[in-house]
Amino acid sequence: MTIRYVHTNIIARDWKSLSLFYQKVFGCKPVPPPRDICGEWIDKMTGIKKVHITGEHLALPGYEDPSPTLEIFSYNTMDLSNHKNINAVGLGHIAFEVDNIVETLRKVLTEGGSPLGEIVQAVYPDGRTASFMYVKDPEGNIIELQKWK
Repeated sequence: MTIRYVHTNIIARDWKSLSLFYQKVFGCKPVPPPRDICGEWIDKMTGIKKVHITGEHLALPGYEDPSPTLEIFSYNTMDLSNHKNINAVGLGHIAFEVDNIVETLRKVLTEGGSPLGEIVQAVYPDGRTASFMYVKDPEGNIIELQKWK
């Protein structure tokens, strides 16, 4: 049996805007074609009648082709009640290793994201050190920034 990680999905109020955020801040690249999905099969798969999904996949930086992707979609009808907290049950965050947390934080802020907590450093038992910070994208999804030494 072969198993391969494929993608993580983010449901966005505005998929185009959120996709641009991940492209500008983290260097993600669109994987054509853009998605425009509707029909009986997707109604059955989602359990939502007359569903219409639009969006795209973004290749993640640091991988050979084919890369795992971020799948950023918007639905024609959406449940907007989701509150994202760092300690909420379920998927918590995605993480990117970056060269410079301060510079990446500046890009996050410039592109409409926000900080969550502070930059911290940790020393691991094997002597490696790392810096970490949580931020939020413009729609409130949590991202961990990490820098290893």
